[in-house]
Amino acid sequence: MDTDDLDTAAGLSRFATSGPGINGVLKMRAEDFRVEEIGRIPSLDPKGRFTVIRVTLRDWETNRFVNRLASSLKISRNRIWFSGTKDKKAITTQLMVVDAQKAAIQNVEIADVEIEIIGRTHQKVGMGAHHANRFTIVVRGCTDDDGSPLDARTAMSRAVSIKEAMEESLGEGVFPNWVGSQRFGSLRPVTPIVGRHVIESDFEQAVSVYLGMAGLFEDEASSNFRKMWREHGDAAACLEVVPNHLGYERSMLQSYVDHPDDHVKAFLTLPRNLQIMMVHSVQSMAFNHVLAARLDSGLPLAEPVLGDIVTPLSAEGKIDVGKLASVDDTNLERCIRNCRFRRLAVTGPLPGATSKSAVDAPGKIESKVLKDHDLDGLTWQVERIGRLSSNGSRRAFASRFEEFSIEDAPILDADVLDSRWEDGPRTGEVWDPEGACLRFRFSLPPGTYATVLMREFMQAKASQY
Repeated sequence: MDTDDLDTAAGLSRFATSGPGINGVLKMRAEDFRVEEIGRIPSLDPKGRFTVIRVTLRDWETNRFVNRLASSLKISRNRIWFSGTKDKKAITTQLMVVDAQKAAIQNVEIADVEIEIIGRTHQKVGMGAHHANRFTIVVRGCTDDDGSPLDARTAMSRAVSIKEAMEESLGEGVFPNWVGSQRFGSLRPVTPIVGRHVIESDFEQAVSVYLGMAGLFEDEASSNFRKMWREHGDAAACLEVVPNHLGYERSMLQSYVDHPDDHVKAFLTLPRNLQIMMVHSVQSMAFNHVLAARLDSGLPLAEPVLGDIVTPLSAEGKIDVGKLASVDDTNLERCIRNCRFRRLAVTGPLPGATSKSAVDAPGKIESKVLKDHDLDGLTWQVERIGRLSSNGSRRAFASRFEEFSIEDAPILDADVLDSRWEDGPRTGEVWDPEGACLRFRFSLPPGTYATVLMREFMQAKASQY
């Protein structure tokens, strides 16, 4: 596996513009990637059953933090609700609702975590319930494609040119709504492969791939563990060497030790949202390939053509897949007008058992992608775990960024940055510690990946995001 394979696995095969990017690298420290959820606080009531909290996490992936919080409170993680999953290498702020008393939460102390108690409520919070995510992201080590460092003025000018080129071809504030590489496992794109086995109800292979698939730039201990599993498949022996930070893998191995050959039980040790993410990643991969093919064909992303499927778009940028409509001769002009007014969005497939498909030129693109990736014959029914079955859905081809700005950011000393900074670019990467640093600020709708917008400006390898 190399850096190009990461993009291929995710279906991220092209960019919206053809000009050179600024390259560079993200997340050289947690402070370089900040995200704040913007949304409504659940209605408060002193007699409410649940506690609303605002958590600020530094270097915590959301699922792992929820596990840790649940453990500290001695409750099931299913009694903690949140609206969005955030990256680990970041500083993130978001609301959560916890089925626990305020006093118990006040006594929780977890490193690199700030918990602010908002109050009590009768309401839970669902995925995607917030209105937007506000980002502040620093790109460090900007370079030309040949690896030569860019100064701040040149890097800034290039980023502005990319923004203008995107707006000229796609529309103001519009960019391709790719599903980001983190959905697939950034440096170990394992989720669509596992997901494919889950959809086929082959849980032995699903677990085996999750445990054994090699990643790019993995530490030696993790690499040796995965190799041991691939070569021997001995759960007890692997449990002795699996690194502590691979908590999900450790739980799977322990399940095998306790319940040999029960592959479904081993798979079910994963958090529920990660289980369904495996299936969703297969759908997301298909969507990315369709989006790339649509760009290649010259069809617009933000305006419909005959055969497209559109859906209502809220002021916050959320689509309503319960009200899908086909575009034909009778409504084409009206649909184009409503897309321009941001009332409708053109959608692509997240395939499933009963998902609606486009026709005419857009439909031919969808059909070819599904056939090329052997997805056209799947039933999408998971007999052993019915809740993982999927009827499919649609996703907007384009998204919009707002509150956008770029500014020069200071170059910091290596001792406050990740060790990667001092080590320099890894094989296949293009960035340089002598290159300029730029700070980007923008807000995005829920479900839209900041890294895919940054990808359009950087035009770098997946391992640099």
